[in-house]
Amino acid sequence: MSTLVSRHHPLASPAEQLRILNQSHGVKPFEETLAASGLYPLTAAGIQVFQVNVGKLCNQTCKHCHVDAGPDRKEVMTRETAELVIEKLAATDIPVLDITGGAPELNPNFRFLVREARRLGRHVMDRCNLTVLLLPSQRDLAGFLAEHEVEIIASLPHYTAERTDAQRGEKVFDRSIEALRLLNELGYGQPESKLKLNLVYNPAGAFLPPQQQAIEADFRRELRRRHGVVFHHLFTMTNMPISRFLEFLIRSGNYDRYMQKLIRAYNPEAAAAVMCRYTLSVGWDGTLYDCDFNQMIGMPVDHGAPRHLREFDYEALKARRIATGQHCYGCTAGAGSSCGGATVS
Repeated sequence: MSTLVSRHHPLASPAEQLRILNQSHGVKPFEETLAASGLYPLTAAGIQVFQVNVGKLCNQTCKHCHVDAGPDRKEVMTRETAELVIEKLAATDIPVLDITGGAPELNPNFRFLVREARRLGRHVMDRCNLTVLLLPSQRDLAGFLAEHEVEIIASLPHYTAERTDAQRGEKVFDRSIEALRLLNELGYGQPESKLKLNLVYNPAGAFLPPQQQAIEADFRRELRRRHGVVFHHLFTMTNMPISRFLEFLIRSGNYDRYMQKLIRAYNPEAAAAVMCRYTLSVGWDGTLYDCDFNQMIGMPVDHGAPRHLREFDYEALKARRIATGQHCYGCTAGAGSSCGGATVS
């Protein structure tokens, strides 16, 4: 949660602080907008993705990170919790394990999760910041990912160094390109390869992402032309008004404008297709959430659904009522936003 908010409401939870902030700014409750489009209450429609956040430890400190991750974070999933993840995954037919962080690869149990999920025949995705692949301690990581046919979802703010480094830090772009070339050499991103390499783009400021197909074409052309890099798809994501991006919005005086932009762009089709309807998010400590964004503001599953892996109940969770708030306008604006990119064409 933004320190600019928490200093005024130090005893409130992050989710409550965000609610108070939106109320003070006159932001229309998201639930009212859902109801007007016939979608309230929002409910899950099964679980296709088990998204596991293994912690906030990261080798980068990005300006708009909704996780507030960095090298000094101590929140790291233990082996006991990682084993619970695999135990619960094995008891279901959920087809996808989506591992995120922080830099998820820095968790000592990352490779355990990959190996065991693949042994169960599940598809595994790794949300990778690319530069982690070049760390001396991770010199065999790219080969490990290829060996287990892990799909890589790689964040790359832009196809130019200036715009990428402005958001992620000096020389991050050059290291990201080096990592992408390494992955390409292993077969990732090649046209007919089963080693999937997808990129993620999010805007650098307080505006919505462009049309996904158009920006994908730009990235594909420029990365190949300038650097000889290829990839399969590019996903666009809207910056969520939480954590470091919320801090930026408040400091820059853009909070009201950005929230109204999201509200005006509300799309019922995008709301009907939000990722929380088919995804279950697991926190580093085993707490269950409807999505990674809810996780970062401390808003676990609600309305009677089991809240921890220890109480995991597949039947109850796959039909659960979803906890929502004004930050959800970020996922329902325009073409929609999810961990898999735009939700409507």
